Order: sequence, then structure tokens, then C-alpha cells
Amino acid sequence: MSTLESGHVQVAVDAGVMTITLARPDKKNALSNAMYGVLADSLERAESDPAVRVVVFQADGDSFSAGNDLQDFAAQATGAFEGERHVMRFLKALARARRPLVAAVQGQAVGVGTTMLLHCDLVFTSPDARLTTPFVNLALVPEAASSLLLPARIGHARAYAMFALGEALDGETAAAWGLANACVPLEDLRARARAAADQLAKRPLGALTATKGLMRDAETIAALMDREGEVFGQRLQTAEAREAFMAFAERRAPDFSKVG
Repeated sequence: MSTLESGHVQVAVDAGVMTITLARPDKKNALSNAMYGVLADSLERAESDPAVRVVVFQADGDSFSAGNDLQDFAAQATGAFEGERHVMRFLKALARARRPLVAAVQGQAVGVGTTMLLHCDLVFTSPDARLTTPFVNLALVPEAASSLLLPARIGHARAYAMFALGEALDGETAAAWGLANACVPLEDLRARARAAADQLAKRPLGALTATKGLMRDAETIAALMDREGEVFGQRLQTAEAREAFMAFAERRAPDFSKVG
């Protein structure tokens, strides 16, 4: 087994399975720029490391991920953010991943915490899971190619309600609608995901890679991510976004009636 711990992400490789654990439970595993960097590095390593045949995403604490760290968003909205942004590296790594990706999801899975699951090949949820994509609530737009992948998976009407109204799906509904393979008891969640990963690790990797390549057009997905990212960046600079993040910081409901 090889293990790497960097900031709030822990990465371990054992018996062909790379396990990536989000380890910032005090912040509901909200993803900072540094965490995105480790996630991107890990997926890039998985693609070239012969010791890695499958990747599993899991999280410590009572939530899978509260989504992007809103302090990072607020810094971008006000122009205060400096340095390289790693989120797009992570998203592109998801789009182009050839290794099978497995996820174990409990509690909150907000924003990218849900959209990243659309790139996973097997997803297991616990009954307490709550998948939400409340981008419009923050005056933003979908990312991670979810504007294509989510309606393709669950239909336009359901996807629009998740995007525009911020409607949440529980773990059982996620499985019933095809966003997850199964909803399992919380105490069995990690074991179920690991068992699935172990099965995949024993399959012929070339055949798995070819099958995934036939099921997904990685370059089309990556190109859509670029388009979404451009609009997303534009939206971050709007008065609506500034109001949304100011309201969040001031712990009040946003008022979009005076901004357009």
C-alpha cells in the first residue's frame, strides 16, 4: 500500500485501487483550490500508474462534499483571488479519465459534489444522502458538463428543477432515477464501494478502458466544460453573484430584485 496525505485530501493505493478520501469534515468537505489540485494530481497519476486500476472517491464525516468553498467563489467574484485555479484541471481529469471511477456518497453532495458523480461509473449512496445542484441560487450556471449529462441521465424537467430550484434528491431517489447504482445502509457504504472496486480491479483493464471510451465522448464533454466554464466565470463577475455571496457572508437571503 502507498499512502499520500496532502491538506484535506488523503490518497491511498492498495491492491489496484486508489482511494481518494475528502478529509475536511469540519467544513463538510467543501473543496478549496488546494484540494482541487490534489484531486487533479491524483487522477492524473491514476491514468499513468500501472499500480492503479480503479479509483474510489469517499469522504470523512457526515457529508460527501458541500461543494466549492464559497470563500474561493467570493474571492473570484470580487477579483481578490490570486494564483492558479485547479478546479478545471480536476474537471478535465474527470472528463478524460479512462480508469473506472467509483463513489461512495453520504450526507450532503452539493454542486460539484453531485456533478462529479456524473463522471463516475459506479455510484453508491446512503439513505441520508442529499444531492443538490443549486447553481442558480448563487447566480451561477451548471459546471462539469452537467448541463448535458444531468438531463441525459434524469430528463430535462427533473434536471431543470435541480438546477433552477435547487431541489434535492435523497439517496433512494438518486438510485431510482439512475444517478446511483444502489442506495445502501450508511454502515455498509464504504464496504460496498470497495467491493465493487475490487471486482473491477480483477477485470481486464484494456476491456474496461475500451468500454468506457465507447460509452463517453471525452472530448465533447471536455469542450462543454470549457463553454460552461466561460459562462461560469462571466457570471461570477455579475452584480447578481456579488449579491449572492454578500448575502451568504451576511447570513441573509439574497435580494435579486434590484440587480439584473
